[in-house]
Amino acid sequence: MAEQVIVCKELTKRFGDFYAVNKISFEVNKGEIFGFLGANGAGKTTAMRILCGLSHPSSGEAQVAGYDVYQQAESIKKNIGYMSQKFSLYENLTVAENIEFFGGVYRVPAAEIRERSDALLQKLGLTGEAKKLVGALPLGWKQKLAFSVAIFHRPRIVFLDEPTGGVDPVTRRQFWDMIYEAAASGITVFVTTHYMDEAEYCDRVTIMVDGKVEALDAPSRLKAQFNANNMDDVFYQLARGAKRSGD
Repeated sequence: MAEQVIVCKELTKRFGDFYAVNKISFEVNKGEIFGFLGANGAGKTTAMRILCGLSHPSSGEAQVAGYDVYQQAESIKKNIGYMSQKFSLYENLTVAENIEFFGGVYRVPAAEIRERSDALLQKLGLTGEAKKLVGALPLGWKQKLAFSVAIFHRPRIVFLDEPTGGVDPVTRRQFWDMIYEAAASGITVFVTTHYMDEAEYCDRVTIMVDGKVEALDAPSRLKAQFNANNMDDVFYQLARGAKRSGD
């Protein structure tokens, strides 16, 4: 059986009478690209914050990398990488300074930071830009650099929150090539997005509607189940069904 690196059971986050996350349950396997899909406000980011150890759930259970979200949040943080939907590097530092800084934050041994940094710059084609301020880079390069820094310490899991927002289609495709490479190396990728076409790039997807998991399966099986041509059609049917059941 595949190793499960994320396990959620009836996970709930409530703010007063509002349920941002409502009894969601799922497992994520090691090395899997797991899509967490839904419209804005569906509860994706709230759930991700819980799994990253940044917020406590109201009820339910969850383990990430073998650690409990209630009692072992700091251990979770040491075993994950994270890239937010907004650009997450320091624009007033150079490319090299950002890499060095986050290498230190992630406690990569000093002797390894230089070696890994040189390899990363060469891989991204940024060796000649190492001393350039990050704020001067095009958005697509910023996003690819941010992802590379998020996995610089070789975490077990990387959480990506709307990572391709605002970039052009070609850059989005290149970004996903980087995700495939990370997954092939054994890093589990947990990615939230509201771009339904990106579901096609995932091994499995969960579709969130109003804080609930309405579907979970491989994209091909979901399309077959809902007799849909694409994931947009699947999401539309699920959202419409959820709205009707709430009327």
